[in-house]
Amino acid sequence: MTSAINPATEELTPFPDHTQLPESDGTFVKNWQEHPQSILLTDSITPVLKQLHPDGQYCIGQDLGIYWCLTDPPEKGAEAPDWFYVGNVPPLLNGLTRRSYVFWREHIAPLIVLEFVSGDGSEERDKTPWKGKFWVYEQVIRPPFYGIYEVSKASVEVYELIGGKYQLLTANERGRYPITDLGVELGIWQGEYQSAELPWLRWWDLQGNLLLTGDERAEQESQRAEQERQRAEQESQRAEQERQRAEQERQKADRLIAQLRSLGVEPEA
Repeated sequence: MTSAINPATEELTPFPDHTQLPESDGTFVKNWQEHPQSILLTDSITPVLKQLHPDGQYCIGQDLGIYWCLTDPPEKGAEAPDWFYVGNVPPLLNGLTRRSYVFWREHIAPLIVLEFVSGDGSEERDKTPWKGKFWVYEQVIRPPFYGIYEVSKASVEVYELIGGKYQLLTANERGRYPITDLGVELGIWQGEYQSAELPWLRWWDLQGNLLLTGDERAEQESQRAEQERQRAEQESQRAEQERQRAEQERQKADRLIAQLRSLGVEPEA
């Protein structure tokens, strides 16, 4: 990580850890939708990550700082993606919840970083050396995938790091972007989440099935249980109808036997 350290501050050693660095730069969340969007992404992909990491060794950052360069003040050497995932790292450090992700201590880049555009998107596409988000992600942090999501345009751009440079990917036939290491696709879903009808950023599996949130899975199970209850009730009604039909046939046979005997005819004969 020495290449990511500002030469003017190299004497500031030993490098601080997540407990010594600011967990916030003091700025407000830029719009209401950012937090629900992050929760939606995390909630729906958690079952996939638990399968990939049965030992629980992964972490997800939501508006959490990634410290990549030691500066004064420290916040200037950090980027805070709206959402990112890092595999094969512990979710806790020495039993403490992560306050930030300190890249110079862990040396493992996130697999994917996502930014949610609030302005005109220039900040997320800024390639200014040592300053612009795009440049820092491409040249220093180097996550294999970088996504720029614009709710106002109902779109997402996904870049893949190829040959040391981000290449803009082309969507597949379903209009989504495969993140093969996770076994998922990323794309836009028009629908209602937390009472808001918006073009949300969501995950699908590689077969094109939407990855559901916990609430959606519970609702799906509830609907399935209700369908099973209705099927069982229909089967019970059919069984009752068959029982009644059999009873009617028995009564009809009894009446016929009685009529034959009244005429002196023994039915068994």
